[in-house]
Amino acid sequence: MKSTVLLFALVIALCPGPTWGAQAFKYPPQMEGARAEVYKEVGGEKLKLYLFEPAAGAKTNRPAIVFFFGGGWTNGSPSQFEKQCRYLAARGFVAITADYRVGSRQQVKPTACVADAKSALRWVRANAARLGLDPQRIAAGGGSAGGHLAAAVATLTDFDEPGEDRQISCRPNACVLFNPALVLAPLSGLDLKSSGERTSAERFGTAPEKISPAHHVTSGTAPTLLLHGKADTTVPFATAEAYSRVMRAAGNRCDLVGYEGQGHGFFNANRAGGKYAETVAAMDQFFVSLGWLKPEVNDRR
Repeated sequence: MKSTVLLFALVIALCPGPTWGAQAFKYPPQMEGARAEVYKEVGGEKLKLYLFEPAAGAKTNRPAIVFFFGGGWTNGSPSQFEKQCRYLAARGFVAITADYRVGSRQQVKPTACVADAKSALRWVRANAARLGLDPQRIAAGGGSAGGHLAAAVATLTDFDEPGEDRQISCRPNACVLFNPALVLAPLSGLDLKSSGERTSAERFGTAPEKISPAHHVTSGTAPTLLLHGKADTTVPFATAEAYSRVMRAAGNRCDLVGYEGQGHGFFNANRAGGKYAETVAAMDQFFVSLGWLKPEVNDRR
C-alpha cells in the first residue's frame, strides 16, 4: 500500500525558520576551543569550517566528519552540532561543523547550499594530510536541510562550484543523517501530495528531482545511518523508509532507526524530551561497525 506523505518542501517552505529549538543556536557561532578555517570565498563571503580535534593521540590518519546545520536552507548555525562534534573529538575524530550560504543571509537557493557542501568536503579531503586525516574516512552528517546536504554530496553529480578541482572527490565515505530531507520529488512507492508552486524550480533553484538525493542513489553510495522521528510531521518518516528502500535496492548499506513519538529536531542537544544521547550512541555504534572507532562507551554524550 502506498504511503501518503506531505513533501518536505511544502512544509519547510511554510516555516521561515526552525520551530524546534534551533533558535538557541547562535549565529555567528561562538564555540570555545574550535579552530576556524576558511574553506571557500564566494560572493564576498568567507565560509568557515569549525574544527574540534582530539586532545590526545596520534595526529595522523584520523577519521573525520563534517556536519551541516538545519534550517530549511534559509537560516541556522554551525553551533547546532557543537555537542556532537565535542563528543566525536573525544572519541578520536576530527569533528567539523560547517557554515554555508543560506537564503536569509545571502539570498541563495538550495543549489548554492549544495555547492557549498561539496566545496567543504572537497576542501577537507584536499587538506587531509595537513589536518592529520585519513582521506578515505571522511563522513558527512547533518539534520533536516543539513541532512539533505550531507546526502546530496553523497549522491548528486551536479552543482559543483565552478573552477574547483573535481579530481578531488567530494563524496563522503559514510553519512549520518538526522531527520533529513531526502525525497524532494515524486518517487515510486510514495504518493506525494504537494503544492506545485512550493516544489518548483523557483523554490529550489533547479527542478526538484535534480536536487533530490533519493533520485540519485547508485551502487556504491556511502553507507548511511538514518535517524528519524516516527512522529515527524515536517519530514515524514515515510520518506526515510523510502530512501532506505532505494539504498538497499542499489546494494548499499542504510541503517534506519525510527524513534517512537519523536518529531522534527528530536536529536538536538537542547531539545527537551528529545533523544540526543540515544542518537549519539547510535552514531558511535555505526562508526564502530565501520571500523572507524574502537568499541567503547563513555560519559561524554
